Amino acid sequence: MIVSKRDYYEVLNVSREAGEAEIKSAYRRLALQYHPDRNQANPEAEEKFKEASEAYSVLSDPEKRARYDQYGHAGVNGQGADMGDFADMFSSIFGDFFNLDPFSGQRRRRGGARGGGDLKLDIRLSFEEALQGVEKTLEFRHQVACTDCKGRGTLHGAAPSTCEQCGGAGQVRTSQGFFTVARTCPVCRGAGRIIREACPQCRGQGRMQQSVKRKVQIPAGVGDGAQLRLSGEGDAGYEGGPAGDLYVVLSVEPHPFFERQEDDLYCAIGLTFPQAALGCELEVPTPWGMEKVKVPAGIQPGAELPPLRGKGVPRLQGRGRGDLHVLVHVEVPGKLNSEQRQLLQRLHELMPPDNRPQRHK
Repeated sequence: MIVSKRDYYEVLNVSREAGEAEIKSAYRRLALQYHPDRNQANPEAEEKFKEASEAYSVLSDPEKRARYDQYGHAGVNGQGADMGDFADMFSSIFGDFFNLDPFSGQRRRRGGARGGGDLKLDIRLSFEEALQGVEKTLEFRHQVACTDCKGRGTLHGAAPSTCEQCGGAGQVRTSQGFFTVARTCPVCRGAGRIIREACPQCRGQGRMQQSVKRKVQIPAGVGDGAQLRLSGEGDAGYEGGPAGDLYVVLSVEPHPFFERQEDDLYCAIGLTFPQAALGCELEVPTPWGMEKVKVPAGIQPGAELPPLRGKGVPRLQGRGRGDLHVLVHVEVPGKLNSEQRQLLQRLHELMPPDNRPQRHK
């Protein structure tokens, strides 16, 4: 029996507009409830824990979430979380809160190598650039490791001293009755290390601001709100830690003629009454050139012509393009000259009106 996957938003019980904090909070609640250590010999709880972790692994990643929102499970097949990922996610959410590794229970030391922060850059694309793809040069500022101290923040890159107050843990612990309370070390402020002589170049920060330019290829068919991730282009890490990522958020300008719905395009073509009544042949503009279409005689306002196959948006997750749908709009002239009025009057006499109520379709 084939069992379909539940919607990831349904799994975490959040709306499709939920922000990062709401998604993280929802996963944290479910992970605590169904964690295997709390539900030993309970296969159902283990499956719910895996399901919640898989949903979080997709919805917490902007790039995966964008693909999932557009293509559903097909857009992220094979990119869910495995058990190693579950441990990493659980550690990242709960480990900092308890300062413990979630599975070994060992207290982790603060300070040392830490990853850098992610950055976000908004860029605007024309409708044509989004459809056809384009290369863009990005200009932004990010933190890089100080070249003088190699990112350590110390004079000449010397090793920082371990904080004697907390022993490098970054926290001091005090007992209050049956409870032990951990607080941020007031001496090293949670770093676990102390810089005796700061690097004058970066003033002990270990990092410096730098302006950079990067070229990025925007693939054909991207949609409004799509995100591209440039790995390692965020802020540099601390003491050799990995750099964060740069997320490029795309904003696509609307088109005056075409309207996009997923991989298909829609447009409206105006016809005169004689063209609609007698039929005609038209040239319709598409993003890929002009196309001839035949309009059958007697076509009604709002009717759709046969779709122009392959004249829509390139498919990001597959080959080919979507279709172009052409809707018919019959135009009523606002002004008539005397000859036109006489001809229409004659037509009116030949075609008595039938204004009886009609069934609504």
